[in-house]
Amino acid sequence: MNNLLETQEVSKYFGDFQALDAVSIQVPKHSIFGLLGPNGAGKTTLIRIINQITMPDTGLVLLDGEPLQPNDVKYIGYLPEERGLYKSMKVGEQALYLAQLKGLSYSEAKKRLNYWFDKLEIGHWWDKKIEELSKGMAQKIQFVVTVMHQPKLLIFDEPFSGFDPINANLIKDEILQLRDEGATVIFSTHRMESVEELCDHIALIHESKKILDGKLIDIKRTYKTNTFEVGLVSDAPLALKQLIETKFKVSPADFKSINDDLKLNIALDAHGTPNDLLAFLTAQSQVLHFKELIPNASDIFIQTIQNN
Repeated sequence: MNNLLETQEVSKYFGDFQALDAVSIQVPKHSIFGLLGPNGAGKTTLIRIINQITMPDTGLVLLDGEPLQPNDVKYIGYLPEERGLYKSMKVGEQALYLAQLKGLSYSEAKKRLNYWFDKLEIGHWWDKKIEELSKGMAQKIQFVVTVMHQPKLLIFDEPFSGFDPINANLIKDEILQLRDEGATVIFSTHRMESVEELCDHIALIHESKKILDGKLIDIKRTYKTNTFEVGLVSDAPLALKQLIETKFKVSPADFKSINDDLKLNIALDAHGTPNDLLAFLTAQSQVLHFKELIPNASDIFIQTIQNN
């Protein structure tokens, strides 16, 4: 079994409103799976179904090839977008309580919490109340509570909310390490740069339907347009531009350069190759910049939503 989690034709209604329409996803083991979509698309509903906070009206959820069972919650760690810590409880007391709810003994919970508090350098927060912490500090506690029982499936919903760049990078590195140590991660975010950095696979949900899924690198190959961004230096840039336009589809390019370059995006036809283009350009000018335009996650997100 290569997939840790599968949803099969999952649908959910709230009254007359359909939140999910026959959504099927496959989350490979030991991967970071990006669950993407605009606000209101159905992502949170799907996550709540996986966590058994609510149940699907139709469809099936499989964990490790078996239908999801109530006691499977011990195999799942969930960091919700809306944080759920008790503000008036002390950090250490609360973390121990939540660890034992996940099935850990007191001694094992204390051992694991000490490990994480030392690793994240937050041991001095043990006797503070959550309400005394900043949003970012409380977020670190929430992260520890999510991962400390070593679940095989981790679900992070906007995990970097409230973090400064330093702490966001710290948590990003921890997520990658957890993946490398054997965890499978579902990652839901609106930060497309985080998708680029973390995700192996993605699924895009829009208006309750899944409209795109697969390996991120394969999706990028599908969306690329064989277009190259070039920066050229020539004694006669206008004449060079006119010559290029007789052979290729050309549009202006916008990138920073320390030289007064001729900046163009040049699209090749199905038979053109990068080597052919580069050979032509070097014969006519000095090539200072040559880069294939690969669509990023944000480009793919916007284009796919606009086309549906």
